[in-house]
Amino acid sequence: MFKLFRFFKWYHWVFILFIIGFIYLQVQLDLKLPEYMGKILVLIGTGIATGTSQTTEILNEGGTMLLISLGSITLTIIVSFIAARLGTRLANTLRSKVFHQVQSFSAEEVNKFTTPSLITRTTNDIQQIQMTTIIMLRMLITAPIMAYSGLRKVENLDVTLTLVVAAGVLAIILLITVIFLLVFKRYALIQKQTDDLNQVTRETLSGIRVIRAHHAEDIQDAKFDKVNDKLTRTNIFVNTAMSFIGPGMGLIMSGLSLAIIVVGSILISNNQLGTNPLEGLSIQVQFTTYAMVILFAFMMLIMLFIFLPRAWVSARRVSAVIETTPKIDDRYAIEAETGETTVNTEESDDVNVIVIDPTQEVDRETVINPSTDVEIEFINVCFKYPNADECVLKDLNFKVKKGETLAFIGSTGSGKSTIVQLILRFYEVTEGQILINGKDIKEFRLHDLYELMGYVPQQGVLFSGTILSNERLGNEDATEEDVMKALQIAQIKDFVDESEEGLERSIDQGGTNVSGGQKQRLSIARALVKKPVIYLFDDSFSALDYRTDKSLRNALKKETKDAIKIIIGQRIGTIMDAEQIIVLDKGSIVGKGKHLELLESCKPYQDIAFAQLSKEELSHA
Repeated sequence: MFKLFRFFKWYHWVFILFIIGFIYLQVQLDLKLPEYMGKILVLIGTGIATGTSQTTEILNEGGTMLLISLGSITLTIIVSFIAARLGTRLANTLRSKVFHQVQSFSAEEVNKFTTPSLITRTTNDIQQIQMTTIIMLRMLITAPIMAYSGLRKVENLDVTLTLVVAAGVLAIILLITVIFLLVFKRYALIQKQTDDLNQVTRETLSGIRVIRAHHAEDIQDAKFDKVNDKLTRTNIFVNTAMSFIGPGMGLIMSGLSLAIIVVGSILISNNQLGTNPLEGLSIQVQFTTYAMVILFAFMMLIMLFIFLPRAWVSARRVSAVIETTPKIDDRYAIEAETGETTVNTEESDDVNVIVIDPTQEVDRETVINPSTDVEIEFINVCFKYPNADECVLKDLNFKVKKGETLAFIGSTGSGKSTIVQLILRFYEVTEGQILINGKDIKEFRLHDLYELMGYVPQQGVLFSGTILSNERLGNEDATEEDVMKALQIAQIKDFVDESEEGLERSIDQGGTNVSGGQKQRLSIARALVKKPVIYLFDDSFSALDYRTDKSLRNALKKETKDAIKIIIGQRIGTIMDAEQIIVLDKGSIVGKGKHLELLESCKPYQDIAFAQLSKEELSHA
């Protein structure tokens, strides 16, 4: 938890010093009140004994108490305001850190944490940290000062009664310790079970149509009930254990008050408390008040311990995300540019070390100029997923040049989409190299690499906003004319024209207000707006009818004649006019060539082709 405080700025620590100072003053003012109460008791007793009026003196003492209370309240408000601002600022910083860290994660890191867990860590966990930070900045500072100052006060009044208070303090510490040991591990379990609950909920909501279509509501209900019951049982145990705090504290405080009264009465009767019974009664009243102040200090610690275990777990979960070193970053690129060793930590003691900073300006030539020839080459590439036993891609060797179209086809699970993910460096190759113009893609900065590419996934991904904001995602400087041209090439311009809003037509999150085919074509248009030198189409035409597919590909061919096109396809009609077609089977290349060549020589290609089109259609392609 305290490790996260390193994200405070230097001036935040100045405010924390102010909090400490203000709290100290507030506590000292609060501890002055019992002294004035004792004086008022003495004045009342003196008036009764002498028969003289003490009203003026009592009002003066009461007025002083009122001013002290107002000062204490003012300091409390100031401390609460500063603590709330600091806690909120820390939460803001942590959310930003986690968000940007996740943006740098490769697919491996995202799979490691899982999407539901990352959402929980960004929201619920950071909210727990924020609440606990605010409470810590108030209670964790106030409680020790209040307890220490209160103990000093009672120690100066009477040693015997001080021992009674000490016994009460020990009882509270024992209560806190037992409950803390019971619930601490359960808090970690609660966060894990919350992740599981989010995962089932997210899965159900995203697949609601499939669930209804297959009448699988009972199955999903059973899944939800299982994780919900686990979370409920854990929460019941924790809340039950915590419910003993209130009665336990009440019992200890009542017992302590009774003990002070009994012991104080015995001391007064034996003339061992004060110089006379009236002064002894005054001391006893002050002692009772100080004892309540000391116990209240420990009650604040208890309140803190209610939040602290869960916040401690949340802090570890958030720290795990922030401190995770992305396996795919710019280290190789910086090494190639500077000749220095790179690491991902600022705490390294190596001599020749530079810290990776994606925004760092380095003198380097432009890696790829769109007007120059571009080629991609795979050399003996093998890849297996993290923790997998076998490679899903084996010994891939091929080359594609500027203006060419390279297509991949094969059965489901043959590794087609994985090739695109390797080119995009979503994963690193296990063996071999991927070269762009003879340079290993690891030596490209990720920003430079992605500037070269226009990626269109199979499931078209759209973001909340408008058509224009979505189309400008990869090229903020694109004009409306550029966007309209790309939409026309993607055979989606009619969809824009039919609405009075035009390019300002609203798009819901995930593109839920457009069809699958429209999402694919809008995604293709977005890649065209970017004007990259390498296009990656990962089965991006699957939701289109044959006519639209053909019209779109014909328009694409003219627009992207100087770029590399890599197409992952399931339909022969989509890929048959490619300059090079690679047939994959279980991660290996089993055929390579043009359409008619593969029809003659490649049995797996023949099986796919004849299952989709007639011999006449294939031979006249």
